[in-house]
Amino acid sequence: MKAWQRRKEPGGAQRPRSRSLRRQLLVGILVPVIVFIAYNTLSLYQQTLRSLHTAYDRTLLASTKSISEQLDVIGYDDLAELRATVPYSALETFEADNQSRMFYRVSNLHGELVSGFAELPAWRGTIPARPPYAALVDFYDDEFRGQPVRVAVLLQPVASPTGRGMAVIQVAETLELRQTLALQILWNTLARQALLVAVIALIVVVVVQRATRPVRQLSEHVQERPESDLRPLSAPAAPRELQPLIDATNGVMHRLSHLLEHQKRFVRDAAHQLRTPLAVLKVQVQSALRGDVAPGQALQEIGDTVDRATQLANQMLALAKVEQLRLQHAPPLTRMDEVLREVALELSPLIAQANLDFGIHTDPTAVQAHDWMLRELSRNLLHNAIRYTPPGGSLTVYLRSDARHAALTLSDSGPGIDDELAARLFQPFSAGDIRTGSGLGLAICHEIVQALGGSIALTNRRVGGQIAGLDAVVRLPLRPELAGPAAQSSP
Repeated sequence: MKAWQRRKEPGGAQRPRSRSLRRQLLVGILVPVIVFIAYNTLSLYQQTLRSLHTAYDRTLLASTKSISEQLDVIGYDDLAELRATVPYSALETFEADNQSRMFYRVSNLHGELVSGFAELPAWRGTIPARPPYAALVDFYDDEFRGQPVRVAVLLQPVASPTGRGMAVIQVAETLELRQTLALQILWNTLARQALLVAVIALIVVVVVQRATRPVRQLSEHVQERPESDLRPLSAPAAPRELQPLIDATNGVMHRLSHLLEHQKRFVRDAAHQLRTPLAVLKVQVQSALRGDVAPGQALQEIGDTVDRATQLANQMLALAKVEQLRLQHAPPLTRMDEVLREVALELSPLIAQANLDFGIHTDPTAVQAHDWMLRELSRNLLHNAIRYTPPGGSLTVYLRSDARHAALTLSDSGPGIDDELAARLFQPFSAGDIRTGSGLGLAICHEIVQALGGSIALTNRRVGGQIAGLDAVVRLPLRPELAGPAAQSSP
């Protein structure tokens, strides 16, 4: 049998069956408890048996002392002759029931029988160095008449006016009563411990059921939701241990909701923005087919429309890629100064075509960001600055870093922007009517800067109350270990 049973998913795939939290709790609690109770039961049973044997051994000892009172002696020491008159009725008082029987033997130190049952084996043992009683007593297990017996031995000095000697008194008892009581104690102990286990198991099951109820309720609540419902989970009655899970789930739902909204907005904007160039392209194709314009002119117009549509599509894909990269954690370290110089080199033909006075000054700066993000940010800002700087104007790029931030500043000598446009400049498609283009370039820059935890601002630079150009300032956070000493590079 496999350790993991497989469960089929809707797509037909199989995944390992998850383990039950309730089962783990029940097994984790009940198994140690049951093991402990079993050990405690065994210990209690053994302790009770020892107490039982001690009590019956005291009875045997009392019987030996009762017999010792019936002894007499004539002669002294080795010449002593023991005499005993012990009626069996003297032992009947020590018999606890009709099942067990008691037997005795009185002998001298040499093992010679004085009185009692001759077939009872003579004692051959030794008195313990530290006996449990003050008297010279020994206890041992033996067999008599085919039955196990418990034997008590008492070495009793006997004195009389006519002599002095030492008697060995043995009293044996069959074990029927002890065994019966031991079984009774065993069953009573097992019954009580079983009841204890049942009560503990019932309490544990009830507690585990109540403890896991919020988890089941939360699971049912999530399953009952429609697929499009990404509202945060509300579980004020959930235990404290579940709150981190609920908070993490709400965080995931928030990110999913944001991503879903971004996708919806992307699809909506794409459909809206691509509809216009496609409609224009259709009209141009129909006009060319009718011969309304010359073929060369028609192809030129169609090519321009296709270029604008392609640029729009690329920028929208770039906007979507920013959101994709935003969800990735721990981006690599990228030298922003190197990326900025490479982008400036790529756009150098445009700079030369506009005859701009261009300068770039950079500090060695490493930013925790994807290379594509920094390239797209630098390309869009530089391209916009080149586009709106008049021919023969100036464009300067600065990259500075301190212990906390990297600051990128682009200063051009263009016409600047009005206050109304500045309020909505970073919204997608907001600038398309004022500055030719799709209006997505700055929106892409804004999304990239936000994804990197920075800020971007466009401000008019004024000299003598007149607009002398536009400053685009981007600030990106740095980790302390990434900020090195400023080292200015030559343009």
